[in-house]
Amino acid sequence: MSSLTIPLFPLQTVLFPGGALPLKIFEQRYMDMAKTCLKVEAPFGVCLIAQGQEVGAAAEPYAVGTLARIAKWDMEQFGVLQVVVHGGERFRVRRHWAESSGLVQGEIELLPDLPRQPIPPDCAGLVALLRAIVADLGAAGPPAPHRFDDAAWVGHRFCEVLPIPNTARQMLLELDDASSLLAIVKKYLMQKKLA
Repeated sequence: MSSLTIPLFPLQTVLFPGGALPLKIFEQRYMDMAKTCLKVEAPFGVCLIAQGQEVGAAAEPYAVGTLARIAKWDMEQFGVLQVVVHGGERFRVRRHWAESSGLVQGEIELLPDLPRQPIPPDCAGLVALLRAIVADLGAAGPPAPHRFDDAAWVGHRFCEVLPIPNTARQMLLELDDASSLLAIVKKYLMQKKLA
C-alpha cells in the first residue's frame, strides 16, 4: 500500500467516517494547518490522543484515525477559527513526528472502507432508533447522505452519540467488520435497556 504524508490533529475525541465534527481552532499551528488545507483542498488526520493534551506540546496520537475535510468554516471571533469537518477514510499512522511549530505530521496508509453490508434483521429496531436520533439532532446531525441501510454507517453514527469513553470509541473505529460493530452497539443498547 502506498503512503501519504498529512498533518495530524490529535484530539480528545474520535471522528468516524461519514460523521461531522465541529472544531474551534486557536493555536497558530492548527490555524496554519487549516489555512493550508482550505487553500489546497487537502484533508488532515484526526486521531484520538493516546498521551498528552490538545493544547501545548505535541500529543501522542493513536495509530488509527480518520481523514477530515473542512466542510464549513467561519471566524466570528478574531483568532478563533470555527470549522466543521466531515470524516472520510480511516487510516493507520506508520510514523509521525512533530515539526518545530509543534504540528504533528504523519506518514499514513489508508485503510479499506468497511464493505457495505445490509442491516441484519435482528438489528432493524436500531435503524428506527437512529432515524429518531438523527431527526432530533437536525442540522447538528450527520451530513448527508444518510445511509440507514448500511451496517457500518449505522454503527458509526451510534458510536458518535452513545455515552461511552473515547477509548471504547477508538476500539470501535478500529474494527474491520461492520457486523461486529453493529452487534457491539446492539449489545450495549440492550444492556442499557435502550433497544
